[in-house]
Amino acid sequence: MKIKSARIKNYRLLKDVCLSLDDRTTLIVGRNNTGKTSLAEIFRSFLSSTGPKVRYEDFNQSCLAEFEKALKAFKEGKEDEAVRLLMPAIELQLLIHYKDDENDFGALGDFIIDLDDTLFETCVLVSYQLKDGKIKDFFQALDATNRKKYFSDLKVLINQHYEPVIYAIEPTNLNNKVRLEFSSFKRLILSGLINAQRGLDDETHSERDVLGKSLGNIFKSANSAGAPEEFKAKSDEVNIVVEALQEKVDTDFQEKVKALLPTLNIFGYPGLQDPNLSAATELNVKSLLESNTRVFYEGDDHFTLPETYNGLGIRNLIFILFRIYEYFREFQSQPTPPKGHLIFIEEPEAHLHPQMQDVFIRQLEEIVSEFQKQLNDGNIWPVQFVVSTHSSHIANEADFSKVRYFLSKGGKETKVKDLGEAFGSDEVKADKEFLHKYLTLTKCDLYFADRAILIEGATERILLPEMIKKMDETKQCGLRRKYMSIVEVGGAYAHHFYKFIDFLELKTLFITDLDSVKKTKGEKKTTYPASMVSDGSHSSNVGLSNWFGIDGYSELKDIRLKDDSPKISGCRRLAFQVDEDEIGLCGRSFEDAFILANISLFELKDLKGAELENAVFEKAKKIGKDSKANFALEYAIEKTDWVVPKYIVEGLEWLDKDVAVKAEEAQP
Repeated sequence: MKIKSARIKNYRLLKDVCLSLDDRTTLIVGRNNTGKTSLAEIFRSFLSSTGPKVRYEDFNQSCLAEFEKALKAFKEGKEDEAVRLLMPAIELQLLIHYKDDENDFGALGDFIIDLDDTLFETCVLVSYQLKDGKIKDFFQALDATNRKKYFSDLKVLINQHYEPVIYAIEPTNLNNKVRLEFSSFKRLILSGLINAQRGLDDETHSERDVLGKSLGNIFKSANSAGAPEEFKAKSDEVNIVVEALQEKVDTDFQEKVKALLPTLNIFGYPGLQDPNLSAATELNVKSLLESNTRVFYEGDDHFTLPETYNGLGIRNLIFILFRIYEYFREFQSQPTPPKGHLIFIEEPEAHLHPQMQDVFIRQLEEIVSEFQKQLNDGNIWPVQFVVSTHSSHIANEADFSKVRYFLSKGGKETKVKDLGEAFGSDEVKADKEFLHKYLTLTKCDLYFADRAILIEGATERILLPEMIKKMDETKQCGLRRKYMSIVEVGGAYAHHFYKFIDFLELKTLFITDLDSVKKTKGEKKTTYPASMVSDGSHSSNVGLSNWFGIDGYSELKDIRLKDDSPKISGCRRLAFQVDEDEIGLCGRSFEDAFILANISLFELKDLKGAELENAVFEKAKKIGKDSKANFALEYAIEKTDWVVPKYIVEGLEWLDKDVAVKAEEAQP
């Protein structure tokens, strides 16, 4: 059995989201506070071992207005059913595929309600909703005029009159649904969470705090009726040892403890008839493991080191693997084997160096394979991992088909986007292949940024921090306060990022070059050598041509006539060289534009017009031959008294503005 998709409504930031789950590992990426943790929490809330735990605070903020609409309808005397339809509910709906279990439904049997032999899917709806017949009890004393009291009463009423319920639904006929016992859901799916707060770097947590609880849980699983015989035998051996210790405790140890106790007649208190106290010490295996067992690393010749002597990265990795093993043993030990197992892992990258992060996401598959082979007689462990991360190394290592992007919309709800779906067509196959290779190599952090700047080369990359600093100081921008991702892509490859940026809905500035060339017809072929802008006929920049929907080289005069409007496409803006105000000349590359914006710095202020443009063109050409990086470093570190070229000023001013941009506004 596999969970194909999950739809969540009204839970925290997840107002109404649907995401598909990969058969093995789904990767959740996105900025902070986009609801990534909420995805794990709703499963934990509904599948808690002590019963579902959902609260008033778990409702999405928009539900407060829906409660008021329902209250208004009740006060107007509307029918109970009409009022009920207005009442918000927290919902988790799962689409389950069970082709692999067609010969052994097991716990799935209760959820299969269709009569179609060719259908191997079913829906499970878990809902936190108003109890039947409670409309009047919920609303009759509720008054929205006193706002503070209203919200306080609403919280109490939700806790009193809401309940979790579960339904099986036929996917091809949503009207066909059957209410089931909640216990059947727990038998169907196991859920586990390895959260980000693991206490590994907190001195108040010893190694037994971190791993002891897992040891206790593993022992508990081994004692379950459904545990594999070999696993159960190991726990029996532990019990035998402890029983032997208990016998020793009940004799020698107990007598010594008793000697420590006073007799009650010492106190001389009236009414105390029994003059003697006794004591009994019981050894509990689970408590021994949780509270008194430490993990050591074995060295040579019986030399051992405590678990805390390893680095935080290794300890973190061991802990995650330990917890996965614990959940595997829990799955094995269920009286009725569950048909699905969902394990959420939050921020596995904590303390791991980049190379280890790269390996982690790939190794999950290997872990499952080894557990099945070595510990489960080759039987399938139907586990699905959902990994949330802020690591560009983990995020970029995964295939696009596994990535789900969480995007906050106005800070009040989340939108979930499927990267594999967005790049699944043949039309964008080239973009997908390039992007996956590029992201894997560069580990750029576009998934997590507030803003992005895509640039052509090393010169811009080195000088950009200084340009941003100057913009903040001279134009009162706030670019340095934003989480900025700067990606060096080159003009020939920038167009591969257009669809990706639209998918991310990330406000992004593309800084590129005009790359003016002059069409020259020769006897055998036509060439396009680099030229000054005033002499140029075309632009050789592929990314620039692609932006405006042009195949091949674009006409230079047409490109230069573009105003701000066509330079903006949804959340993207293009910036290329324009005339510098004072001298009315335009550079063909960043170096030309930088020199033209700072002619005094380059001792060219006595030149004008074509003479100046030619001198700048030759200087830029020489910089290209010598070292662009050295040129950039000189003006980033030694000579910082310069002004930013106009085209970059315009682009950065646009990037600084906090204007919501809809992805659907982006032009194809």
